[in-house]
Amino acid sequence: MSGTDATFAAAATRLAGLAALALGWRPDEFWRATPAELAAPGEALAPEQPPPPDAALRARLQEMFPDG
Repeated sequence: MSGTDATFAAAATRLAGLAALALGWRPDEFWRATPAELAAPGEALAPEQPPPPDAALRARLQEMFPDG
């Protein structure tokens, strides 16, 4: 088995185990799932990221915390 095959097999085994534990999926459900279906539960459980600061906020922060 080449290095790529071993890496894929290890990753697939971990993902199948996580899908079984977290989602109750059986192996056939895991293997039939699309990448989007595999990613959806993780995205749903991940906290939403705040938007990056806009120009006005950056300007206020630069005034509050000057660099020199």
